[in-house]
Amino acid sequence: MPAIASRIVPQSETFQKNRAALLEQVEQLRALERRTRDKSAASRERFEKKGKLLPRDRLGRLLDPGAPFLELSTLAGFCLDKTDPAKSIPGGGVVIGIGYVSGVRAMIAVDDAGIDAGAVQPMGVEKFQRAQQIALSQKLPFIHLVESAGANLLNYKVETFVLGGSGFYWLARLSAAGLPVLTVVHGPSTAGGAYMPGLSDYVIMVRNQGRAFLAGPPLLMAATGEVATEEELGGAEMHAATSGLAEYLAEDDADALRIARELMASLDWNRDLPPHVRDYAPPRHDAEELLGIASTDHKKPLDMREVIARIVDDSDFLEFKPDYGPATLTGHAAICGMRVGIISNNGPLDPAGANKVTHFIQACCQSGTPLLYLQNTTGFIVGKASEQAGMIKHGSKMIQAMSNAGVPRITVHCGASFGAGNFGMCGRGFFPDFCFTWPNARTAVMGPEQAANTMAIVMEGSMRRKGLEVDKNSIDAMRMMVIDTFEKQTSASHISARLLDDGVIDPRDTRRVLAVALSVCEESRKRALCPVQFGVARP
Repeated sequence: MPAIASRIVPQSETFQKNRAALLEQVEQLRALERRTRDKSAASRERFEKKGKLLPRDRLGRLLDPGAPFLELSTLAGFCLDKTDPAKSIPGGGVVIGIGYVSGVRAMIAVDDAGIDAGAVQPMGVEKFQRAQQIALSQKLPFIHLVESAGANLLNYKVETFVLGGSGFYWLARLSAAGLPVLTVVHGPSTAGGAYMPGLSDYVIMVRNQGRAFLAGPPLLMAATGEVATEEELGGAEMHAATSGLAEYLAEDDADALRIARELMASLDWNRDLPPHVRDYAPPRHDAEELLGIASTDHKKPLDMREVIARIVDDSDFLEFKPDYGPATLTGHAAICGMRVGIISNNGPLDPAGANKVTHFIQACCQSGTPLLYLQNTTGFIVGKASEQAGMIKHGSKMIQAMSNAGVPRITVHCGASFGAGNFGMCGRGFFPDFCFTWPNARTAVMGPEQAANTMAIVMEGSMRRKGLEVDKNSIDAMRMMVIDTFEKQTSASHISARLLDDGVIDPRDTRRVLAVALSVCEESRKRALCPVQFGVARP
């Protein structure tokens, strides 16, 4: 397989400018993630006085030492609480990721009780449900470390209440599919949250700390006048000895996590997976150079071969139909020994490029090869020539093939993702198995200036049709408003805060992240489950 020969000049002014801009964006991302961790860690003294571990310390105790952990959607909810961007805490109040527990790869959710006592946040609900959907599609056991104050009644929204019920639906679907659901109750799990352990297959509760009840003492008194303590209503000992909700009673957080690890080991979850050892060579070009290759100016051309050369094994890339529809890039490669078909863009999608992609997708489906979409497109090409060449029908064939592909699909937003190009290149609306974004990437129905120019033409035409004098000042003011609106909504942080991806990643981490995602997809296709008609019912 031919290796890509890089033409990048790291000493060039453009490279150094790009590198500085990307480093600044990566640092902004890391600063936001640190803000969330620091906010949670500020509760350490309060937790330690109660003999409890902080949420991320619990996660560390649960995971296998040294094994990879892929955290997802770290910017969820950022600025959606309408607070000052300098004070907004991203993350949705829950830590989500894929990691190893006693050698078993699992989806893990950790209520971040260090922030607002783990109260439910709207985007935290959506983030949690996205994790459940990934677990179901990728055949991953689901582990939930629970400690939540429940819904914040001061910020009550009926849609959060109604749609939040889907989390229980997905728990039932996971169990019925044959995927173990394990819950560790470290603190309160109240009201609707009580159904988290109630719909789990295995429940571990911490003595004197874990509690689960449909109505706590204040609500009980308000509803019925009955007086009861939290331990009487839903304490760990009561649930272990009387109600039967808990299978295991732990002495403290560390003991609970020890039990969780032993339980995962006892399931013999990897019994059907043959060992798979691969030999592969790292890329010939340094991933550090991706910082200088990725551009913040999407008007300037970017050869995505340079990106591919820094993420695939030995920088080997067997290009498919290189001279047909050359602005669209397709070809075969491998990442950490796992074969993959790559689809990317060096320009807009044209009829020939769309036809090439359709052919390539179908060929990859035939061979069972996963598809990797590296988005860098201003969209489908427009104009009289392309319309007459059948752009609509050829683009539709491409979308048909992509939507119905039976192989894993992973998307990375590397640059522009504009218009229907976002759709044809497997954007979030087409349910890729995983979707990640580089900090410099921009997503919108079109570029800001293009949108402003379009609206200016429409506004001027409307004025003329009404017999009004064309008001250039009004048009210019509208143009600035449209540009400002689009600029605010196209950024990676804006997209990720709304869970329109699975997280913003440092470009230098792309190969590592893709290796984890591909191995998750590969493992899920090999795993045979034992589904049951219903989820496991508790006695």
